[in-house]
Amino acid sequence: MSAQTGYPFQDTSLPLEERVNDLVSRFTLEEKVELMVQYQAAVERLGVKAYKHGTEAAHGMAWLGEATGFPQPIGLGCTWDTELMKRIGSVIGDEARGFYRRNPEINGLTLWAPTVDLERDPRWGRTEEAYGEDPILTGKLASALIQGIQGDHPVYLKAVATLKHFIANNNEVGRGDASVSIDPRNMREYYLKAFEIPFKEGGAQSMMTAYNAINGVPANLSPDVKAIVKQEWGMDGFVVSDAFDVTGTVRDHGYLDTYKEAVARSVKEGGIDSITDDSVVIKQALREALEEGLLAESDLDTALRNTFRVRFRLGEFDPEEGNPYAAIDESVILRPEHAELSREAAAKAAVLLKNDRGLLPLQADALRKVAVIGPLGDIVYRDWYSGSLPYAITPLQGIREKLSAAGKQAETRFAAGTDRVRLKSKKTGRYVVIQAGESAALAATAERAEEAAVFEMTDWGWGSHTLIAEENGRYWTTDDKIVKASAEQIWEWFTKEVFLVQPKEHAPDRVTFSTWNGTPVTVNEATGELLVGDGQAAETANEINVAGAAEVSGAEAKVIHADEFELEIVTDKLQAAKEAAADAELAVVFVGNHPLINGKETIDRPDITLPESQEQLIREVYAANPNTVVVVVGSYPYALNWADANVPAILYTSHAGQELGHALADVLFGDTNPAGRLNMTWYRSVDQLPEFMDYDIIKGGRTYQYFEGDVLYPFGHGLSYTTFRYDGLRLAEERLDATGFPEAEVRLTCRVTNTGKLAGEEVVQIYGSANQSRVKRPRKQLLGFRRVMLQPGETAEVEFAVPVSQLAIWDVTRERYCVESGTYTFLAGASSENLPLSAGLTVDGETIPPRDLKQPTQAINYDDYEGVWIGECAEGGSAVELKGTGGWIAFADAEFGSGAGTLRVRAAVGAADSAVEVRLGSPEGVLAGKLAWHSNANASGSREWKEYTCELNGVAGRQDVYLVLSGAVAISEIQFA
Repeated sequence: MSAQTGYPFQDTSLPLEERVNDLVSRFTLEEKVELMVQYQAAVERLGVKAYKHGTEAAHGMAWLGEATGFPQPIGLGCTWDTELMKRIGSVIGDEARGFYRRNPEINGLTLWAPTVDLERDPRWGRTEEAYGEDPILTGKLASALIQGIQGDHPVYLKAVATLKHFIANNNEVGRGDASVSIDPRNMREYYLKAFEIPFKEGGAQSMMTAYNAINGVPANLSPDVKAIVKQEWGMDGFVVSDAFDVTGTVRDHGYLDTYKEAVARSVKEGGIDSITDDSVVIKQALREALEEGLLAESDLDTALRNTFRVRFRLGEFDPEEGNPYAAIDESVILRPEHAELSREAAAKAAVLLKNDRGLLPLQADALRKVAVIGPLGDIVYRDWYSGSLPYAITPLQGIREKLSAAGKQAETRFAAGTDRVRLKSKKTGRYVVIQAGESAALAATAERAEEAAVFEMTDWGWGSHTLIAEENGRYWTTDDKIVKASAEQIWEWFTKEVFLVQPKEHAPDRVTFSTWNGTPVTVNEATGELLVGDGQAAETANEINVAGAAEVSGAEAKVIHADEFELEIVTDKLQAAKEAAADAELAVVFVGNHPLINGKETIDRPDITLPESQEQLIREVYAANPNTVVVVVGSYPYALNWADANVPAILYTSHAGQELGHALADVLFGDTNPAGRLNMTWYRSVDQLPEFMDYDIIKGGRTYQYFEGDVLYPFGHGLSYTTFRYDGLRLAEERLDATGFPEAEVRLTCRVTNTGKLAGEEVVQIYGSANQSRVKRPRKQLLGFRRVMLQPGETAEVEFAVPVSQLAIWDVTRERYCVESGTYTFLAGASSENLPLSAGLTVDGETIPPRDLKQPTQAINYDDYEGVWIGECAEGGSAVELKGTGGWIAFADAEFGSGAGTLRVRAAVGAADSAVEVRLGSPEGVLAGKLAWHSNANASGSREWKEYTCELNGVAGRQDVYLVLSGAVAISEIQFA
């Protein structure tokens, strides 16, 4: 049936909201149900087409075929270049339109990017996907990308950016069922800030919730989505749930019992407007929720108004003539200028970490022999959220092109730094070969070494290896029954091309293998096949799995031991590398990670070092040739302690897509002067980091803001082939009235001069610190940055206008932002630890008054704590709970006047002897009162919230009050009277 015309929603002269309301009002209830999921159904009678919410676009369009690729987001974060980010976003938006024109029902214009989760810990498996550890840097770069993606038309959107993942999604192990504890100051001053900026400055039209729970509440049910994102920040777009997360509220978190409850509460309480999940299950759950009154039709109306408001702005319901983006077609995909931008971005993302003796830039016309060494030297990898590469320029290729262009007949020798091996079964005495006629199968059929297959075995560290059969150039992989040499690349949800290799004790030439999920590899004596276990397990589907783990069916019932193999070295990785390095004038060693091994979505990193085999490779090459450059191609920061202490030059880049080799060669040979800056602190060891699941950056001393130790490379670090001088930091005024702080600005200027002989870019960084405060403040915090190009001898006056709101703290005593009165120091320089300029500013703001604990006070609004974490209070809000059997929370500078005689506590007690003690001055201070419960008072262990009171002694005047908890007690609210 053709669509009827003449509805008000089709009238472009009407206000947008009126058109949206009219369309949504015309859907039947069943149609509304069909429109609540990721793949929105067509409503032909109204001319509404089928539409998909969600196309991956972290650093280029992904999963739709060949598309222009850019550096991983961690690399883009190292550019510190908002103008570049906007241009990249514009290309992504253009290509999204091209793919949409190709297939509008499948290739939607709602792009799941950027990821703005803050990277508090470099061990996070998805570090590659975000922009760094600082909320200002992350927020500004994300905003620029969003502006490019969405376009600058006042009415129409080119595409839609979806911010990921709200909020505090920074661990992979247990992400589907874990809860993270975040107090109000950490939440407001750190985690929320990275999202607030892209909404307020970038105009983001969509957001995705996270898998984890926050303070006991799954993110898709978080009241902050409505209260903060939609109401406080004014976001008028729509919110999507992450894949399979609404059903995960039942399946993984065990937070609710039924899917109908999960969808109802996700929509009503969590503000979810579009559900990304099993659509059949979700739609049935929606129908049940509506039938039972858990949801009202008006709740669906609210959600659909949010999704269709954005679809209207994409131009779907308007004539194409008025929409400047409607004419973009498939020809925009892979335009040559997009490849040029990819190369520019990859070069701008490169960070020169060290450059002693002026080893870099290389002089192409002066080199005769160059050794390119390492497992990252002649390959370009893509990560899970990359598109298909249209081509790939490897580092080796880029270097050879530079040398060739110099007109010299330079020799470039390559050594992969990997072993070439043969494998011989201890059980059968036969070698492993590629079975004749079946190139995918492996069988132990050869008895003579010359007939055996040779495999390139790469050690990625922590037992993980990949093997490539030289006969067909394919990776070992598995269907969970047999081992095959059939994979052309490593790119699936489960990395089945990884084999865990375990040398036998005292016999390193004898090894066993196990597969990606720990199943031992055995030999079938009859057929010679290499089996996975006993070869009888069901294949694990290589589909997205929220938890990331997978079991082999039946494996738990059998004990299977891996068979041994003799490992015969055909070519030793270190010997080949040393020979290549010793015979060259210069050695360039490429090390780093594979994006899908030892750290990825669902897998956190085991350490922050390079694999030991790569560390050894660097040492051996340097010993053979002191003119060694180390290039790290990686998704994370690394502890490069030995290399930093010994190797003269170190360069870092992320996996950067199709133009990786060209861009690295541009930097190595000086065609691009490096100006990338680190977006994360590079620590020396995991020993400098708190426990991984500790999300408190303030007390835990995380990130450059609070960490006080000796780092390898500081946040903001990066060198150049030229030099810069800073001088003349000037504040527009010496005193500032910040009583109306949201509007006030701190205006400052500094001069930067290129004092070297080469043109180059400098990233001017402005930091601030409070000289006094009621609370622990950052050592320093980034307030602004600008990337500027300077010719030799050129001086630039770089101006900044810093909103005074960036100096605010979250005052837990009054539950609002506050700019404290006092003196603030502003610093300018080249990194967080290289700040030669400073100037002071007196700010007339507020003096936080003493606490009034005679008012009802949320327990989570403490000033300090030990041994507790934040969970959910079943009555609403959050509660302080013990992590173990004892801990405390502190409320500083409380004014009790003539005295308080009673403490009222809202608490829940478990089945253990428990107590809350009131102590003055310290956790061991004078005991002023006590509540106690015996274990038999709640033998069932059920947590019923009740009000309890105790009498107090000596609580008067201004005091620091400590509530010392023991046993199994949780508290949500306190009040002194």
